[in-house]
Amino acid sequence: MNRLIRWSIDNRLLVVAASVLLLVLGIETARKMPVDVFPDLTAPTVTVLTEAHGLAPEEVETLVTVPIETSVNGATGVRRVRSASGVGISIVWVEFDWGTDIYTARQVVNEKLQLVASQLPADVPPPTLAPISSVMGEILFLSVSWSKDALARDAAGREAQMMEARSAADWVLRKRLLSVAGVSQVVPIGGAVKQYQVLLRPEALQALQVSFEQVAHALRTTNQNASGGFYVEGGQEYLLRAVGRARSVQDVANTVVTVRAGQPITVGQVADVRVGPKPKRGEGSANAQPAVILAVMKQPDANTLELTRRLDAVLDDIQRTLPQGMVIHRDIFRQSDFISVAVHNVSVALRDGAILVAVILLVFLMNPRATFISLMAIPLSLVVAVLVLKAFGVTLNTMTIGGLTIAIGALVDDAIIDVENVFRRLRENAHLPEGQRRSAFDVIYRASVEVRGSIVFATLIIVLVFVPLFFLSGLEGRMLAPLGLAYIVAITASLVVAVTVTPALCAYLLPRARSLGHEEGLVLRWLKARYQPLLAWALARPKGILAGAGLAFLATLAIVPFLGRSFLPEFNEGTLTLNVVTLPGTSLEESDKLGRRVEQALLAIPEVASTSRRTGRAELDEHAQDVNAAELDVSLDFSKSHRGKEELLVAMRQSLAQVPGAVITIGQPLSHRIDHMLSGSRSAIALKLFGDDLDTLRELAERVKKVAEGTPGAVDVSIEQQVDIPELEIRTDRDAVARYGLTTGEVAEAVERAFAGQTVSSVLEGQRAVDLVVRLDDASRADLDAIASTLIDTPAGPRIPLKMLATLTRESGPNTISREGVQRKMVVQANVAGRDLSAVVDDLKGRVSREVPFPEGYYIVYGGQFESAEEAARRIALLSVGVVVGIFLLLVVAFASVRNALLTLINLPLALIGGVVAVALTSGVVSVASLVGFITLFGIATRNGILLVSHFEHLMTEESKSLPEAVVQGSMERLAPILMTALCAGLALVPLVIAGDAAGNEIQAPMGVVILGGLLSSTFLNMLVVPVLFQLYGRPPMARAATAPGEVCPPGLPAGS
Repeated sequence: MNRLIRWSIDNRLLVVAASVLLLVLGIETARKMPVDVFPDLTAPTVTVLTEAHGLAPEEVETLVTVPIETSVNGATGVRRVRSASGVGISIVWVEFDWGTDIYTARQVVNEKLQLVASQLPADVPPPTLAPISSVMGEILFLSVSWSKDALARDAAGREAQMMEARSAADWVLRKRLLSVAGVSQVVPIGGAVKQYQVLLRPEALQALQVSFEQVAHALRTTNQNASGGFYVEGGQEYLLRAVGRARSVQDVANTVVTVRAGQPITVGQVADVRVGPKPKRGEGSANAQPAVILAVMKQPDANTLELTRRLDAVLDDIQRTLPQGMVIHRDIFRQSDFISVAVHNVSVALRDGAILVAVILLVFLMNPRATFISLMAIPLSLVVAVLVLKAFGVTLNTMTIGGLTIAIGALVDDAIIDVENVFRRLRENAHLPEGQRRSAFDVIYRASVEVRGSIVFATLIIVLVFVPLFFLSGLEGRMLAPLGLAYIVAITASLVVAVTVTPALCAYLLPRARSLGHEEGLVLRWLKARYQPLLAWALARPKGILAGAGLAFLATLAIVPFLGRSFLPEFNEGTLTLNVVTLPGTSLEESDKLGRRVEQALLAIPEVASTSRRTGRAELDEHAQDVNAAELDVSLDFSKSHRGKEELLVAMRQSLAQVPGAVITIGQPLSHRIDHMLSGSRSAIALKLFGDDLDTLRELAERVKKVAEGTPGAVDVSIEQQVDIPELEIRTDRDAVARYGLTTGEVAEAVERAFAGQTVSSVLEGQRAVDLVVRLDDASRADLDAIASTLIDTPAGPRIPLKMLATLTRESGPNTISREGVQRKMVVQANVAGRDLSAVVDDLKGRVSREVPFPEGYYIVYGGQFESAEEAARRIALLSVGVVVGIFLLLVVAFASVRNALLTLINLPLALIGGVVAVALTSGVVSVASLVGFITLFGIATRNGILLVSHFEHLMTEESKSLPEAVVQGSMERLAPILMTALCAGLALVPLVIAGDAAGNEIQAPMGVVILGGLLSSTFLNMLVVPVLFQLYGRPPMARAATAPGEVCPPGLPAGS
């Protein structure tokens, strides 16, 4: 490395030119890099969807879900299997180990599904895999609605308008948006899906002796086109086409079903034919008005900002083609807005931190040239980091930019140490008699080599302390590893800059600096004048100083048990997600009315800018949400009031408590999705109850819920809505069925066709295919008697009422069944407010174990964020022990002395004092982000100890100072670089800490608090405690081999290194 320094000084023009080119390349690369809010946090998950029309949840579970679960359990890399069985739908989530390639995971699941296909019921379509998407995949919510001026006044007109809006959403918006590169799925909900409906009149069928199947067969076979090949006439070839497709309601009505006594009987004689809405299981709303809501999901690797810009351009084109009065609203939820604000906030903290660093350097060095040389380490290190991140395929996001922000003050440390030492040595050289002066380049070289060992080992230690981040698993590993990568690369780049660019710039700018002949700057002289008597006082009272430091450390340890614990700090996304659930069995119409009341209550709050609601389940959705549940996205605008977020949430919960019959959970979009990925529930705490019997699970869940509601800090407590809903059970009489030549399966199919309808064909409207559906008219299912009187066709000839073939009784059955790990489960979920997460969970564990006895075969598992927090804390604590051992070994190599290495390590407990106190005085909660702050702090604090101890050694070995002289002189000479590096590293974080609640700063701010507090304590105590300890226990390093002529051997390295 000495040769590299010498080469850089000799070839300084080349070094500077290369640096300029690197800056240009790095800036251009940064401009083009994809930007996102967070690294991709998606656990490799494959979602298996199976439509099982006509099956109740229990049948879906037994016949569909369990076989699929059994087939994928035990597959390579599978870590968890969850499922939900609803009315006619099975959803299985197969979660793989982190790091599994998603395409490999899909291939594994696909192979298993091929094996299970033969075990599924014959009338159940094959399972399908949902598209690949990200946990942050829902990047845009759109609404399609009619303007107030264009809205029809009558109900029939409004129904027709909503059918037109849904058709535009399905056939125009969805297809155009899916064609945009980067979009994985577009899910519409709401409005009315258009159908051509043939509503059979039972009395007409009976009078004309026409069966359901005859009508269905006629429509199926007569609504088609055919080709007759070609014929040639006059040398011209013509295509023969037999056009028989219906094009209108009248065409359908005129279709002949059969002929009686030479008279055709048409569909119109036995049925009412109309264009009407498909029966709905979901509804949409925007700002409490009916609308079609479209959720646009991106592919995992897509650039959200760039993709949103392309989507906006497409939507602009589409809007121009829509009917007058039909409007697309795009401001419901836009993830790009959060990304832009978050990245801007972190970038502002980065900029302000760099400005503070520049001010500190100028004040201390009092030389613009030396300040410029030190500051050049910042842009050069940042662009190198950007280039490396680009090479690794990492995006610019709040984590990577946050890593660079935390590093901003430390980036100049190596350059500061080098420049300060060069500047001091040049000043000393300038004060020598002319005959004794060395050449400026020789002085620069020797001064750079003198501190080379210190900065190399200090940088290695800082890199070492970040190694634990790469061993974190799960979500925390995905989130924090890019931060660690950005930090390590930037710090390593700053070391390279310090031994190449910094000496080259020093050779250009410092030899002729006017201030070389002057004394030190005013600020530095003032600090040294205050520090010298304080140091003398401390050295005279070693026992008192060490006792004071020891007591401070013990007091700090006493604070630790009282600190709260959490997983990640709460995000400030600017948008809320509300889950609104009413009683299972509630109709979609009533659930829609309830959701509208919730929206109206929200819109009355000044900070609420807009709302959108999705009630029930969309046809393409991969969540088994029943019609009694709704999900609302609420956009906030805090400029309209002076309340903070916590005050708003309190007011919002009080307002929503006035809505009767609703259980409401409040979260945020990204936090909500992270919770769902961690525990399968949409809240911070998931109390999972496992067992076989649903009634027993329900009873236990109610008791656990009461305990949770009485636990301080637990809010939004609710039970996952798995309850019995009313059913009308049609139980066939096998003897009666056999008497009329039927089978039970044929009766079940007849019931399904009569009431759910049968899609027999489609009517083409241009390029759109609209379903043609046959079913009985609405009067046939108006009540129990009407259903019981439904006539069933029999092979024997007569049409028999359903009540003669089956018994109709009112029963109840589960609305949905959740499973995890091949067992049924029920979840009590809760959020946390006013207390830390771990304290609430600890209270819950104690109270549930005391107050809720579990029968044999039933047990509870506590899941959610705290589970990940505990695992991350354990892993970080374990790895931190290894890091401290690694630091110690590096110090032993650096100093060739175990004693001096231990003296340097004293900075770790000194840093811990300020870090713990800073946490206690701010949030009072230790999160994973805070733990990362502590390990970062250990590296930075150790650097200061290395600077001090290595200089003591240098003075004793190279300048033949006695131990007391070396301690005093070394402490005075290292005051400037230690204060500058500590202030730069600390004050650079002040903008981040001040704006800690701003979007994008939530993760980095707790780290900044810990580092800032720890640097204050470690720097102050380092300048007193380490000199005292070194005077008592320090020893000069072992004799070193002779140094080659013209070379300077840095402390801690053998000659010739």
